[in-house]
Amino acid sequence: MVRNKLFISLLVIPSFVILAAVVFYPFVYNVVISFANMNLYKIHDWNLIGFKQYIKIFTEPSQPDFYSVLFKTVIWTFTNVFFHVVIGVSLALMLNQNLKGRSLFRTLLILPWAIPQYIVALTFRGMFNYEYGAINLMITKYLNVPAVEWLKDPVNAFVACIITNVWLGFPFMMVIALGALQSIPQELYEAADMDGAKWYHKLRTITLPLIRPVMIPAITLGVIWTFNNLNIVWLVSNMGEPSDTTHILVSYVYKSAFNYYSFSYAAAISMVIFVILLTFSLMFMKSSRATEPAY
Repeated sequence: MVRNKLFISLLVIPSFVILAAVVFYPFVYNVVISFANMNLYKIHDWNLIGFKQYIKIFTEPSQPDFYSVLFKTVIWTFTNVFFHVVIGVSLALMLNQNLKGRSLFRTLLILPWAIPQYIVALTFRGMFNYEYGAINLMITKYLNVPAVEWLKDPVNAFVACIITNVWLGFPFMMVIALGALQSIPQELYEAADMDGAKWYHKLRTITLPLIRPVMIPAITLGVIWTFNNLNIVWLVSNMGEPSDTTHILVSYVYKSAFNYYSFSYAAAISMVIFVILLTFSLMFMKSSRATEPAY
């Protein structure tokens, strides 16, 4: 028994050391410097200054303003996750039917998720080009409307980022929903058919309740990933352009740290992000009863 415990401990120690090195230590260090005044000129001789960085975030005006960036981040997250779930579940419902070429469709629809994000982001940036982009060429040719300056107008640039991320994110929800759908016993649908239930009755009373325990954790992960998705905003809008109007919080943190070298300020914002996401995850999981069985 003692040997078994010792052996188990020896197996756990390397994992714990790696976690301590790449997770625990950076997190604690980030918490500490968020209460300091570290910047480009005080990398080695910084001092603890208490909550001044947090007070600066919420009270002092900045460019861009923290509250406007937070508002855009909420819109960005809600819009993306909404379309990820709606498109993903809809496609999963179709792929769960007996369709010819279903395996081919599954492979094609999962490609956006399989391609590296930075490649997709740069490709979409080219597609949103005002003069030569494929999107403007299509809307001017087939819809007979003027070309849109996607990357020069703040609203259009933000919409372009959302379109790109929606295209990237729906395959994940589709795969999760498809796996959940295939685990539903067919006897339930057969019983519903015998009772004369319509498709929307079966969707509301069988399908959605039974995929809920799987989809709620997936939605929670989707919110966290989308909230922290730096790549798309950074690459499609070219670092928050035009004029820092398309930033979300995580890109604002990156620019504060590595463009303005305000390390403590960026660390404080990152802790605010952590608290927001932690609070949301706990409240959403509790309110949605994700840990309760479906039946």
